[in-house]
Amino acid sequence: IAGLVVTIFLVSRGVRGALLLGIFITTALAMVVGVSPIPHGLSGIISFHNPFQDLAGTAFHLDIRAAFHIGLITILFTLTFVDLFDNIGTLIGVARKANLLDDKGDLPRIGKALFSDSLGTMFGALMGTSTVTSYVESAAGVSEGGKTGLTAVVIGVLFLAALLFAPLVGFIPAQATAPALIVVGVLMTSEITHIKFSDFTEAVPAFLTIIMMPLTFSIAEGLAFGFVSFTLVKLLSGRWRENNAVTYVCSVLFILHFVLGKS
Repeated sequence: IAGLVVTIFLVSRGVRGALLLGIFITTALAMVVGVSPIPHGLSGIISFHNPFQDLAGTAFHLDIRAAFHIGLITILFTLTFVDLFDNIGTLIGVARKANLLDDKGDLPRIGKALFSDSLGTMFGALMGTSTVTSYVESAAGVSEGGKTGLTAVVIGVLFLAALLFAPLVGFIPAQATAPALIVVGVLMTSEITHIKFSDFTEAVPAFLTIIMMPLTFSIAEGLAFGFVSFTLVKLLSGRWRENNAVTYVCSVLFILHFVLGKS
């Protein structure tokens, strides 16, 4: 609670780097009250381990034979589905917050953004790491004024620096990052004003999308409920003409995802 109060105070005052300062201050408070341990010695601040040595045991260790098993089709479909729609939802949400959408609400050159995400996903898999993708926390950078590719470059450099200070970063407790995520959620919630809640057929899918994202811990799952409910509500209300081939195809794919993903 103290960390949330500090973060909200800094953000409301318009302090530059308020979220980062909030994390630092909350971490310091956590160390004072004993919630988080205090680093001792140089080894508690700087890592002397070469992280690239770990890649020797994971990089390019591919099981080619397993790729031809019929059972892998379900896994590939599920992972592709989740990564694609999770990334699309993140891109549209963050781009709207950055005022990068055009008059029709579309993101220009979204194909290039998805292409870079696919390259990152494949490269991460080759290196044996978790999926590399875009994250909704990018809204924090947008709130600080970052709207170009240079923002991503700076973040990448800072991540490399974080490898050196991995022990120190590890002392940051969840109580310090949670307030920043709450503020990011508040920033993203402001986009709800663009939803036509006066139209019931628009309000129901929007509500299900919003509420299912935190309940399922997945943007893609929230979009799935939104797409399916949108298609069904339009059909049941007699406004089926407002659906198109894309909504029908996506709804079918989402239903297949629910069926195959749970089997």
